[in-house]
Amino acid sequence: MTSMRLQDVTIHVRFKLSALWAAIMSCYIYGDFWGLYRPGNLREILDGGGPLGPISQGSLVAVSVLVAIPAAMIFLSLALPPLLARWLNILIGAALTAIVLATLPGAWAFYVFMSLVEIALQLGIVCYAWRWPRQSPA
Repeated sequence: MTSMRLQDVTIHVRFKLSALWAAIMSCYIYGDFWGLYRPGNLREILDGGGPLGPISQGSLVAVSVLVAIPAAMIFLSLALPPLLARWLNILIGAALTAIVLATLPGAWAFYVFMSLVEIALQLGIVCYAWRWPRQSPA
C-alpha cells in the first residue's frame, strides 16, 4: 500500500497569532471559572474581596483591561498593518507572560497548570511575531 502524503496549506502568521490569542482567552476564562470552586473563594467575593484587593470600580476596570487587551488582539492581529501587528504581539505577549508569572507564587495546582499553558501560548505569540516572514526585495 502506497503511503499518501496529506495535503497541507501554509497558514499565514496573522491567523496563527489570532488563533493563539483565542486559545489564551479560553485559558483565562476557564482558569478564572475553576478558581470559583476553591473553598471560601465565593464567600470572599461576596464579602467584597477580589484578585487585586477589595473590589472597587477601579479594580474591576483594571482586571477588565487585562482581559480586554488579549481579546482585542484576536482581531488586531488580523487587521493592523504588519509592522504594528508584529510589535504589538511581541510587546503584549511578553508583558502578559510577565503578569502571569507574577501571579504564580502560592497558586493552586490547577492555576499553575493553566498559567503554564498560557505562558507557552504567549511565548508562541512572541516567537511567531518575532519571526514574522519578510517580503523578498523587489
